[in-house]
Amino acid sequence: MLLAIDCGNTNTVFSIWDGETFLCTLRTSTHHSRTADAYFTWFSTLIKHYEIDLDITEVIISSTVPRVVFNLRVFADRFFGCRPYVVGKPECLLPVEARVDEGTSVGPDRLVNAAGAYNRHGGDLIVVDFGTATTFDVVAKDGAYIGGVIAPGVNLSLEALHNAAAALPHVDIAKPQSVIGTNTVACIQSGVFWGYVGLVREICDRIKAERERPMKVIATGGLAPLFQQSVQLFDTFEEDLTMHGLTVIHKYNKEHGN
Repeated sequence: MLLAIDCGNTNTVFSIWDGETFLCTLRTSTHHSRTADAYFTWFSTLIKHYEIDLDITEVIISSTVPRVVFNLRVFADRFFGCRPYVVGKPECLLPVEARVDEGTSVGPDRLVNAAGAYNRHGGDLIVVDFGTATTFDVVAKDGAYIGGVIAPGVNLSLEALHNAAAALPHVDIAKPQSVIGTNTVACIQSGVFWGYVGLVREICDRIKAERERPMKVIATGGLAPLFQQSVQLFDTFEEDLTMHGLTVIHKYNKEHGN
């Protein structure tokens, strides 16, 4: 079985793939100081609740936090006896190489999303990922990642507003009942919600105009369904897109790697 690990700036997700389906998905907060032993203690304790015959023989990692990769490598080696594939490292092949400026380092999560989206939907895509940052990844007709856009994440924007303005409370993002708020919380929710609706629509429209072709918009990330309920911003929502992309890259390396 394959253990796919996606380490983001806020959370780290572990999913077990049996070749056909994900048997379970576990989530923990990202801490660069967490040791391999601590990962295994947490992982082995939670996995007991799923009553899975744990026979992990392969591990693949995508991490936007470089400092955690070493301990995740040790975790894979010490407890599963395997050398993990790490997306973004030279030894981890991509189905189609990214076409960006020479010397540019592309976030592994964006490469993984591009691979997963292309596998399911073909090319000419815009992948919108609502994470710590809100990213827009452009996937060419042949599946290559060719660039994109990075904007502050929704929760990051709310936190920054709260921290910078002492009189403003911290609020949770939600669809407001009306555009015009009649209290402080409603005003903030309206500004953030409709502001991001406008941001997503405008950026996607400009990408389509620049590419001069129809493009399918794929959304992923926990907040995507919230924005989709108000207006049709996306053609489809993929909850497990990143994890699916990891399985696609793993399969490609098993078939084409050394």
